[in-house]
Amino acid sequence: MPYALLRALAFRLEPERAHELTLRVLAAAQRLHLLSGHRGRAASGPVRLMGLEFANRVGLAAGFDKNAVCVDALAALGFGFIEVGTVTPRPQPGNPRPRLFREVRARAIVNRMGFPNEGAEAACRRLAAWRRTVICGINIGKNASTPLDAATDDYLTALRMVYASADYVAINISSPNTTGLRELEQPARLRPLLEALLAARSQLASRSGRRVPLLLKLSPDLSHDDLSATAATLAELRIDGAIATNSTVQRPTADCSAESGGLSGPPLLPLATRTVRRLRTLLGAGFPIIGVGGIDSYEAALEMRAAGADLLQIYTGLVYRGPRLVRNLSRL
Repeated sequence: MPYALLRALAFRLEPERAHELTLRVLAAAQRLHLLSGHRGRAASGPVRLMGLEFANRVGLAAGFDKNAVCVDALAALGFGFIEVGTVTPRPQPGNPRPRLFREVRARAIVNRMGFPNEGAEAACRRLAAWRRTVICGINIGKNASTPLDAATDDYLTALRMVYASADYVAINISSPNTTGLRELEQPARLRPLLEALLAARSQLASRSGRRVPLLLKLSPDLSHDDLSATAATLAELRIDGAIATNSTVQRPTADCSAESGGLSGPPLLPLATRTVRRLRTLLGAGFPIIGVGGIDSYEAALEMRAAGADLLQIYTGLVYRGPRLVRNLSRL
């Protein structure tokens, strides 16, 4: 069935209900082995980064499959990698509904989900049964009920829970939808958090014989000075990479409503590419950067690549453009 028709039907439903239905359909297709799989390869061959081999440069961003319920079905759409989560140490319901909104004129989405998920253990249990066909990252966060001063404990717990299941781990301190979370981006809190995670990773790597890359997911709303300070910390501590960016609390265009939450989609693209460009300048040519935010066309992907992104991620673009977007971008 043409995706435009499927989207029209889905858009008749409340956004979160439509998303849940999509996940159920994909999970059912996965169980019944109905998806033969595109398994996209880049024309130039696989991309090697952080000691990993990516089938192509385009991945699915965290937030789409929070609980890892249909990873193989999503991989069959042609993604070079999938990022699940955000998962937290303990299950949590997230923020009250409604919490997901379409901005159709801007081809954008506003969300204030607040990390609803079944917990890291449930996601890892599903991944253990997955027919691993592409790279899979796991995005981790703190529980909403955990005080900010105890956030490091949550991130350490989550890292230990997901380590065996993850090809890489993304540290999410930049969501605007968990109260106080972005305070962890401040240098006084960021450095000790990353130092603790790096020390824990060293222990886990020694025990398992397997070193899992750690990446930091950044906000597009960081000031120039704060981004510079963050980049200096990443370089000094030798974090494996950065994901730029999360959603924004800004409303760059008149098409975006004042509904509170993080905005994603094309209005985010200038902010995300600016962040990627600044990071590339600060961190140099060899530092791995995953660019995400507003990519919904081949031209937007080229813009993100030109800004300095090694790999790309999409989410909102998939909602509005469908699987054909994945196949188009996998040619990069």
